Amino acid sequence: MGTDGWQADPWDDVNVVPDDELVEYGASNRDGKRAPKRLFFILASVVLVLVLTAGGGSLWYLRQVNPPGDPSAAVTFTVNVGDTVDAVSERLQAEGVITNARVFRWYVSRKGGIEFVPGYYQLMPRDHMGNVMAGLNTPPAQTFTKVTFPEGYTLAQIAARLEEKVPRILASTFLQQAGAAVVSSAYAPLGATNLEGLLFPDTYQVSGDDSATRVIERMARIMERVGRQVGLDQAKDKVGYTPYEVLVVASMIEREAKVSEDRAKIARVIYNRLRRKMPLQIDATLRYQQPDELSIAELAKIPSPYNTYLNKGIPPTPIASPGRASIEAALNPAPNPPSGDPICKGLKAGVKCEYIYYVIADAEGGHTFAATFDQHEANIVIAKEKGLL
Repeated sequence: MGTDGWQADPWDDVNVVPDDELVEYGASNRDGKRAPKRLFFILASVVLVLVLTAGGGSLWYLRQVNPPGDPSAAVTFTVNVGDTVDAVSERLQAEGVITNARVFRWYVSRKGGIEFVPGYYQLMPRDHMGNVMAGLNTPPAQTFTKVTFPEGYTLAQIAARLEEKVPRILASTFLQQAGAAVVSSAYAPLGATNLEGLLFPDTYQVSGDDSATRVIERMARIMERVGRQVGLDQAKDKVGYTPYEVLVVASMIEREAKVSEDRAKIARVIYNRLRRKMPLQIDATLRYQQPDELSIAELAKIPSPYNTYLNKGIPPTPIASPGRASIEAALNPAPNPPSGDPICKGLKAGVKCEYIYYVIADAEGGHTFAATFDQHEANIVIAKEKGLL
């Protein structure tokens, strides 16, 4: 103890007290203030991580909405009848217009949605999604109407269907253009102007500025493309007839066959009868360009170039637009029945067993085939008993 009554201790001098003791002293003698400060730093670090993470997510999202770099040149994008945001967004991504379909759907849902109008749109790939959405909310550069022309339709039926769906294109104009050599076909005979059977039956998108000629042109080019795909250009090597003659045969198959398995057999019947120089006697040819109310018996008496009861050989033109399956059947007729087939029984020795006749056999439109006229007559009796004739 000193003169004033205070006894000096080692810790009274800060310079001689160890650092660890100072820390311990501070930790236990500052009313608990250091522990909250440490917690503050921990919480601040967590918040910083969350902010950085959110910032990275925001950057990713912004890159989907507005991809880096300049947009590419505009491309044509088609919106179809009945399209939804889901369907359109997936196609936009598949075609490279946007980078993420899910982000696009989210973006559209928060920006008021899109009222889709079928048509052709000019959109720039990798453009801001706001611009893509604005483009799709703007009337299309070209509107279109889907028109289906069934297999087996004649030019007159195609023209009527087109006018029904697109009233501004008159059937009379279509028929005039289809018969005036305005559009050519690779399969038309030299000098021919009639495009019957040379326009491919399918579903087409007729745009707002399409004319009858443009529709005919498109249908003729599709027929040429399908013809190349199925080997129509090699028709002479395949069956001994020109591509055009094969289309005539295919048109008869199209109008006669109601079930797919009959097509190739009907083709074989036609080629067998042509080889034997027999009249084809195909009912569908009788109805071509004739009134619907006339019976087959009445039609068979009309001396038309399309009457295959009175005339031998094939008709001068196709009688309808054949589809792919009928063209393939005309190019690949079924083989004749094997000798063990029931229809070959009873044939005289040396007589080749061939498909020569057919008649309707059931309500679905299937046919029964025969090698002899006696068999054919028996099949006709059965068809009548079933109420099919």
